[in-house]
Amino acid sequence: MMTASSIVEPVLMDVTAQNAVTDSATTSFNSNNVVSALDSLQSEALINWTNETLGAAGLEGNSQMYIRTIVLLTAAVGISFVLWWLTRKILIEVIHGVAHKSKTKWDDYLVKNKVFSAIAHLVPFLFLDFMIQTVFSSFPRIAEFLIMATDIVIIIIVLYVIIRTLNTAKDVLVEKPRLKDKPIESYFQLAKIVFRGLFIILIISVAFKIEPLVILTSMGALTAILILVFKDTILGFVGSIQLAANDMVRIGDWITMEKYGADGDVIEINLATVKVQNFDKTITTIPTYSFISDSFKNWRGMLDSDGRRIVRSIHIKIHSIKFCSPELLSKIGEIELIRDYIDQKEGEILDYNKENEINKSVLLNGRNQTNIGIFRYYIQQYLEQNPAINDSMTLMVRQLDPSDKGVPIQLYTFTKTHDWVEYELIMADIFDHLLAAVPFFDLEVFEQPAGSDMRKLAQQ
Repeated sequence: MMTASSIVEPVLMDVTAQNAVTDSATTSFNSNNVVSALDSLQSEALINWTNETLGAAGLEGNSQMYIRTIVLLTAAVGISFVLWWLTRKILIEVIHGVAHKSKTKWDDYLVKNKVFSAIAHLVPFLFLDFMIQTVFSSFPRIAEFLIMATDIVIIIIVLYVIIRTLNTAKDVLVEKPRLKDKPIESYFQLAKIVFRGLFIILIISVAFKIEPLVILTSMGALTAILILVFKDTILGFVGSIQLAANDMVRIGDWITMEKYGADGDVIEINLATVKVQNFDKTITTIPTYSFISDSFKNWRGMLDSDGRRIVRSIHIKIHSIKFCSPELLSKIGEIELIRDYIDQKEGEILDYNKENEINKSVLLNGRNQTNIGIFRYYIQQYLEQNPAINDSMTLMVRQLDPSDKGVPIQLYTFTKTHDWVEYELIMADIFDHLLAAVPFFDLEVFEQPAGSDMRKLAQQ
């Protein structure tokens, strides 16, 4: 005989179980579950519709399963191709046309670096990734493998989009006048290395179903090996940071680095190397860190100044140096540039010798002018009168220590121009004139004995 309690208890237990299920479902009910449920319903609806259509055609069992998979796969690939074509049509033709008509440069660089082309490849693979589970619903292992492969392809395409976007940003920034001489290339190369590293971790995570954090943690043991492998890259990055922070080298600077045979303009500063185009148009590649560890000469200071320096000497034979006789003074006194100086100086010397009762029967006694001293003064006046010489900067004619090559008379002055061709022409004109002027002062320029000199000596 059934009692009231025996009837009520199962009902209560069933209600309790239903409440528990409801509470559990409510607890786990969120937006992700909604999306997943909708996807499952859509997938199931598509599979059922395909099964019904094939069943109506008389296909059942395994035949229906294989044909359904082939049909859905063909449809998915076809739709993916259509999506790819439409995306390219919109992104490449339409957006490229707008970019060419706009006045801004950044969209032109996006077109140049094929950013939209990379994005066009992303759309069909996203669709395939969405459809694989439905297409291969009866083949879970194949579906799992293809989803993994598609995810990896999507990650690679996203990486390409990021890399090409970075290239676009670099091209835009390089055009900025205040950033033209900065090592922008180094920073973007570092960013590319970081992104490639992160995406490689993502690919490994997808391929082997490992959490990215676990991979990063395990890589700590490989730090020493990575440092060894990427030593040049790390040193190059440190070097490029120091170069930029201390403003040691800019793109366009003229540098000389004898150790590497470099003498020319900096055309590129990368993460690992600095490219220098020498004046013979060859290109020297120098490790970036070498600019920190080795010495080099940067000519930027000269180019930023008001002139370019001339430092060159004329070597005078010692035996041609002498006191000026009245006859020699009379001859040199006809040179207009120094006529007043000779008269004034000779008057001072005569007054001094007379006041001190100097015996001038011997030329060595008292004060006298020398031909090399007058020549030195002539060079000074000649340079001061030369319109190509910058008289606001150091201008000096000095005598250096005598050597086995004679007595050097050194010119230390600056031209007004920095242009290399003009600078060489100015310097050549100056020394052409001075070398031709030496004999007027009864001086001789020193030169090593030539073969003709030896023949003349043998004939005497």
